Amino acid sequence: LLYGEPRPRFGVHAPVRCPNGVAVFARDVETSQQVWSAEVGYPGNALYREFYRDIGWDLPLDYLKPHLHKDETRRHLGLKYHRISGRDVPGDKKQPYIPTLARAKTAEDAADFVGKRIKQAYKLRETFAGHPPLVVAPYDAELYGHWWFEGPQFLDYLFRELHYKRDIIRALTPGDFLDSNLPIQIQQPSASSWGENGYYKVWLNEGNSWMYPYSHDAERKMTALGDRFANPTEIERRALNQIARELLLAQSSDWAFQIYQGTTVEYSSRRFQSHIHRFNLLAAQIEDKNIDEKMLVEIESRDNIFAEIDYRIYRS
Repeated sequence: LLYGEPRPRFGVHAPVRCPNGVAVFARDVETSQQVWSAEVGYPGNALYREFYRDIGWDLPLDYLKPHLHKDETRRHLGLKYHRISGRDVPGDKKQPYIPTLARAKTAEDAADFVGKRIKQAYKLRETFAGHPPLVVAPYDAELYGHWWFEGPQFLDYLFRELHYKRDIIRALTPGDFLDSNLPIQIQQPSASSWGENGYYKVWLNEGNSWMYPYSHDAERKMTALGDRFANPTEIERRALNQIARELLLAQSSDWAFQIYQGTTVEYSSRRFQSHIHRFNLLAAQIEDKNIDEKMLVEIESRDNIFAEIDYRIYRS
C-alpha cells in the first residue's frame, strides 16, 4: 500500500480502494511487533509458559508409554510445566510455570497495549488534519493459545480495557470502518506479500521452483477436464471433484514455504508429490473412462477436505 500509485495520504492508517472497488487495509508494523515478536513483544516475557518444554520430552519414557501412540515415539503432549524464565536461560534451567503470575502479566500487557494505541492515535491525528486514524492489527489465530499460551487471556483483558476506554478508542472491524462512509482514497497497491522482504521469494526460489511446472500442468488439465465433462456420470463427477481436491491440496503454500524454511523439507516434498500423483492417476482414469472405484473410495477417504467442492468452478 505504501508503494502504490498514488502514494497513500494517510500511510497505512487508513484504507484505500482499488480501481475495481476492493478495499485494502494495511497492517500496522508497530502493533504487529508488539504482539508477534518473541524477542521484543509480549509473548517473550519470562513469566509466560515455555512452548518447548513439554512432558513428552521431559519425563521418563516408561512413564509416558501409556499415553503415547503404538509406536511409543516421544512427541509433544501439550502439558508444559515451565515458564520462559528469560531470553538467555537454557532449556534445562527453566523455572516452574506459575499460572497466576502469567495471568496477572496478561492484564498488565493488555493495558499497556491499549495505552500505546491511544498515544499512537493521538500522535497520528495531529498530522491527519482531524481524519480519524485506523490501526489495523491482524494476527495469525495460531499465535493465541498455541505459540503464546496466554494469548486468549490477553485478548480477554484487551477487549475489557477497550470497552472501559471506549470514549477514547474503539475496537472495530474493517467492515465497520467502511460503513462509516468516510472518504477513501482510490489507489492501486504495489504487489507484495507477508513473506521475507515483502515479496515472493519465500514461495518461489531455487529450492522449490521445481514444484510449479507440475502445478501448472495440473491446472491446465483440470480446466480441460472440467470443460470436457459437462454431463458426467456419478462416478465421473466424484472423480472430477476429487482431482479438484488434490489440486487444491498440492497448491497449498505451506509446502513451498516449509521447503524454503528448511524445517520439514522431506515431508513437504512428499506431500506435494503425493497430491500431484493422485491427481494424475485419477485424471488419466477419467480421460480413459475407466475409473477404479475402489481406488477412488480410498483416495476420497484419505483426502476428504472440501466436502461440497464442485469441479465445475474450473471450467473456462
